[in-house]
Amino acid sequence: MWQNISMQIYFAPMEGITGYIFRNAYDEIYGNIAKYYAPFISPSENCPITPRERKDITPEHNAGINLVPQILTCRSDCFIEAARELQAMGYKEVNLNLGCPSGTVCAKGKGAGFLPQTNELSKFLDDICSYADKEGVKISVKTRLGYYNPDEFYDLVEIFNRFPISELIVHPRIRSDFYKGEPRREFFAYALTHAKCPLVYNGNIYSVEDYRDLTDALGCKLDTVMIGRGLLADPSLADKLNNVTDATDFAKFRKLHDTLYYEYQKVMSPDINVLYRMKELWSYWKNLFPGQERDIKRLLKTKKYAEYEAVVYHGLMP
Repeated sequence: MWQNISMQIYFAPMEGITGYIFRNAYDEIYGNIAKYYAPFISPSENCPITPRERKDITPEHNAGINLVPQILTCRSDCFIEAARELQAMGYKEVNLNLGCPSGTVCAKGKGAGFLPQTNELSKFLDDICSYADKEGVKISVKTRLGYYNPDEFYDLVEIFNRFPISELIVHPRIRSDFYKGEPRREFFAYALTHAKCPLVYNGNIYSVEDYRDLTDALGCKLDTVMIGRGLLADPSLADKLNNVTDATDFAKFRKLHDTLYYEYQKVMSPDINVLYRMKELWSYWKNLFPGQERDIKRLLKTKKYAEYEAVVYHGLMP
């Protein structure tokens, strides 16, 4: 499906949610996604890719999907070892995560926690880009503006410009913003005129109106955007952005729900584990059901399939 879209939409990685079962279901039912980014791999010295991570990104679980694995590390040797494994699996692009704001991640100097260490980051990028150049692998980067202050972004752009980065995905917030408040669009505007590599915007696109407001603020059309929470909250958003005629077809949502619900049951047990995953999705989907807050509350209290199905199929989606 991804080859035929007019606007390039990337599906952001959402840890614990956008695994291969979700990706396959979404791509079959909705599509209109140019690239899916896998939840990050966190390589260690003795284990470049864990069995659980390998299961998620193995090509046999992602047939027909344009998947980009993402690596989270501050050690170039660990990045390169993981990238070698990914290359052996057939991947020709890997993404470096410099955006994760998690406290446990940042405390180890990874994700957004790597951004203040500009000398170390430059050496890291030199190492991994040298590897990539020799092996013919593309390296893209997903970054925040900085750790402490958005003005850090000016120096970061200069650093990124020194290296052959295939794409720079910018989430215009700093680490302490997490996912709150408005993205600092003016810094993305700066990147548009100063970054040498192709740019991708990421942050707070929940509707077609949000996209239009963004492009109006920037004064230009964006051909490529990355969306995560917006696509979870409204699975039809990619359709809407690409003017698909049946974008609001509720049957698509029903099929997505049912596919995920029954596919998770094949690989997870007992009931509560599957329901935990579904409830996490409903934390995004609930806004699609205005006026049914009471049913949503009942759903979030369910512990058995029968209880869940009674709420979903006799209340929310009869």
